[in-house]
Parts: sequence; C-alpha cells; structure tokens
Amino acid sequence: AALALDNGLARTPPMGWLHWERFLCSTDCGAEPDRCVSEKLFVEMADVMVAEGWRDAGYEFVCIDDCWMAPTRDERGRLQADPERFPSGIRRLADYVHSKGLKLGIYSDVGNKTCAGFPGSYNYYDLDAQTFASWGVDLLKFDGCNSDTLELLAEGYRRMSLALNKTGRSIVYSCEWPFYLRPVQQPNYTEIKQYCNHWRNFFDVYDSWSSIRSILDWTALHQDSIVKIAGPGGWNDPDMANTFVLLSQLVIGNFGLSWDQAVTQMAMWAIMAAPLFMSNDLRHISPEAKWLLQNKEVIAINQDPLGKQGYRIAKDKKFELWERPLSDQAYAVAVLNQQEIGGPQNFTFPFTFLGNGLACNPACSVRQVLPASRDWGVYSWVSSLSVEVNPTGTVLLKV
Repeated sequence: AALALDNGLARTPPMGWLHWERFLCSTDCGAEPDRCVSEKLFVEMADVMVAEGWRDAGYEFVCIDDCWMAPTRDERGRLQADPERFPSGIRRLADYVHSKGLKLGIYSDVGNKTCAGFPGSYNYYDLDAQTFASWGVDLLKFDGCNSDTLELLAEGYRRMSLALNKTGRSIVYSCEWPFYLRPVQQPNYTEIKQYCNHWRNFFDVYDSWSSIRSILDWTALHQDSIVKIAGPGGWNDPDMANTFVLLSQLVIGNFGLSWDQAVTQMAMWAIMAAPLFMSNDLRHISPEAKWLLQNKEVIAINQDPLGKQGYRIAKDKKFELWERPLSDQAYAVAVLNQQEIGGPQNFTFPFTFLGNGLACNPACSVRQVLPASRDWGVYSWVSSLSVEVNPTGTVLLKV
C-alpha cells in the first residue's frame, strides 16, 4: 500500500488556481463567455499566470473542477470533455498549459456521478487514470459524491491511487476521503496518507469571513489528530470542497472578505501548511490582492521544506496564538484577533510560549511579515512582545 503514495510528489504544499468557487458550474458560454467553464477560461488564466508573475511566485497548477465533461462517456467508455466548451479537447489544453511552464489539474468523482451529475469514475478507475495520463494531466482532484457505501468510497479512493501510479505518469492525487467519512466515523489518516497527496477535511470554503472562521475553529479543535500526519508528500486541505473542495481555496481577490480577513486567510493558510489554490478571476484582480497572494515571505513560510503543520498554542478571549516550526530553528507565529466589533486591540505574549520555551532561547530576531513588513529587532528569552491586531485580522511573524 505504501507504494500508492510513493510518487515523489507534493514535497511542499501544492500551489495553483482552481475554477470552482469563483466560476462554479457555469456552462452557458453564450450568455457568460468570460465566466463559462470552458477551454477559453483556462487558456486565458494560464496566459495571465505567466504574464502577471503568478507562475514565478510558485502557483504552477491550472485546475479544472466539476462540469468540464460531456454528459456521457464515448463509445469506448472513456470520459470526454464537452465538445462545445472544449473544442480542442483536454490533451490540446494540457499541451498549451505545459508550453507555458504550468501544469494541468482535472476533476472526477469516486462515485457513479460527480456532484454536479456528470459521469463519475465508479467501475472505471483504471480506464480513467489511463485517460488522464494520456492527456498529460498533472493533478487529479477526486471528489466523493454519489458513492453508495463508505466501503465503496474507501475502495474507490484506494483503487484510483493505485491506478494513477500504474500509468507511470506523475499525477498529484487530491482526495476528499476524510470529509465524507467524518459524519460517520473517524478517518484513518495514516491509511489516507498512504494513498493521497492531500485530502479535504471540512466543508466548502465560501467567499465569507464566517466560512474562514469556521475552518480555523475546526482545525484548532481537531489539531491533535490532523497536525501530526501532515508533512512532505501528504497535506491537510482545510477545505477542498466542491458541492474550500476548493483545494484549500484562497478566495482572496473576490468579494466577501475585508482586507484584514484576506490577510488572515493568507497568514493562516501559511501557518497550516495548506495547499494554496486560488479561486478568483486573475484577469481582474486588485493590486492589493495580488501583492498579498504573491507575497514571497508568506509563500516561503507555506512552502518551508521542514514540512510541519502549525497549530494553536494559546487562546485568550478573542485572541489566538498559533505557531509553526520552520527549518533552520525558526518559527512562524500568528496572532489572530477573532473579535468582530470595536477597533484594534493589543495582545502581549512571552517568548517562552513559543517552541516549548526553546524558540527564543537564549535570544531571537523577530520580523513581521503581515499585514506589512517590519523588523522588530532582537529579543531575549525572557522578553514579551505586544502586537496590535485589527478585528478579524492577523499579525504574522517570523521568529
């Protein structure tokens, strides 16, 4: 079974762009040509990712979610793209994406239908894996709708993992396995990591603060079971939903988050070592959102090669203190203010809180990364730090 995930992929959390949250299942290209799930959308997004520095910042996947398929399989039983919306086919689209130095992701489902009602992969796991490989696909997001039993669900996730490996092509495998198990039973994350490169734990992410807050609350509540399993080759997806699976979707650059809340999502996704998949319209994005999403210091924390997921170490009223061990004996530290009314508040914490008392022993330098860069200087082991944090905002530090 260990061979199922021994594919050498996802040594750091994957990064890219995904259509789902922003563009959903829009299939009327006549009425919405710029928002339709079509070949045109992905070609234009690939072009922008190269021209506007997204690829150079680390966002390498262009991912197709649900609703790309024709309503039926072809005469040989293979999945096929909708011929009107993808007239050149997926192989040609993959070639174009690859010519830009990017990778292509695609979507299918473990059951007999996708969440939107298109053909699923049940009983076609080997054929679909071979089809994806022949098209040059680099990532598969595998949803969990319309599976009759949990046993069939688990069997399907295992079989697709093995089928992908048998193709001989390097394909990142993104699962929603634990999300569909959790209402009934505790997921076996050790087993799931044997088969999947990352996996969704929670509900869809929406373009709202309440959605981001609920994901953070859930992660803190379950950190004892999920933090220890994350690492190179296998990552917790705060959400990867389709029905945040928005591959942990980043909804920064859309409509529902204030600036402080956008900072919080970016900072906390870096702390949680989450896959960074944006779902926005990169053709029309503000300079501020672009600066945040391309922030090199935040991305470096997310992509830190040590590969440890962060966790909450203290909660005081509406304030939360999170840390993430980094390489070279450093730590990322996030101070999150969950307060939703009033103005900025100060939070003071001793450095002895960090790294079991070792992060600043005997001394450490402190740099603020978000919401703006700032050097705080050098502190001793017995020092404290006071930071001012806006409501629903986060201050991200590197110690």
